[in-house]
Amino acid sequence: MTNEEIASLLKTKLDLNDVKVKSEGSHFQIIAIDDCFEEMSRVKKQQLIYGPLSDKIADGTMHAITIKTFSVDQWQREKLFNS
Repeated sequence: MTNEEIASLLKTKLDLNDVKVKSEGSHFQIIAIDDCFEEMSRVKKQQLIYGPLSDKIADGTMHAITIKTFSVDQWQREKLFNS
């Protein structure tokens, strides 16, 4: 699965504002941006992102995943990830 396919899957399934994905082999870094994250606990944020990816995690396509979540305003302030 390509970075673009993963981003598209998450944006479509979760109706997120934006998703950025970087990978190296089966290790993935995901940044998800949407206002839905403002009131969620860290665990709930992780669970939300893992949900649509569970098949790829189970079959080993995705081995390690780092997830960062931001509201739209937080992302605008941080600018941690360059497209």
